[in-house]
Amino acid sequence: MTQTAKAIEFHFDFGSPNAYLAYKVLPGIAARQGAELNLIPVLLGGVFRATNNRSPAEAFAGIRNRLEYEAIERDRFIRRHGLTRFAWNPAFPVNTLRLMRGAVAAQQMGVFDAYVAAVFTAMWEDQVDMGDPETAIATVTAAGLDGAAIFALAETQPVKDALLATTNRAVEMGDFGSPTFHVGGEIYFGKDRLRDLEDHLASL
Repeated sequence: MTQTAKAIEFHFDFGSPNAYLAYKVLPGIAARQGAELNLIPVLLGGVFRATNNRSPAEAFAGIRNRLEYEAIERDRFIRRHGLTRFAWNPAFPVNTLRLMRGAVAAQQMGVFDAYVAAVFTAMWEDQVDMGDPETAIATVTAAGLDGAAIFALAETQPVKDALLATTNRAVEMGDFGSPTFHVGGEIYFGKDRLRDLEDHLASL
């Protein structure tokens, strides 16, 4: 995939609350800067394994005050952007393998945008346990999609291979977590770099 200067690649996994928050803010940035926004599903667990990384919950667990500070920064971001529907999911952390394969399947079925919106909403607004297969199917179906067909396709080898390919490509591009953004050869990690990303777009 060739990336133009005014295109944002957003590498995401549904299991990241910060990916959800970035997902809500990025369309506004793209519109203001006249940029194309491309969402690329990657498996965060695969990125972690390939880069010897861990989630913040694990990495910072032994550091006094660090996770509390992360929550403060998240709340500041939410207030700044008016993301009042965000709600912490009590099922966190969720195994997102089927969900991310489902995103690839939804791409192939031409319903990617609707699927992404449905899953992010369920995960980080409605507090649904999307790690449960039947719940995931029912939730996607309730959003007007064919949940059974999406998740059936998600179990096929070509879809599995496609998700592995996007994950490996993300690591080769410099990813070590989610959300990660790429713009014209520049890489930005984390929702707190969105201002820098927009500044870069504005300079192009």
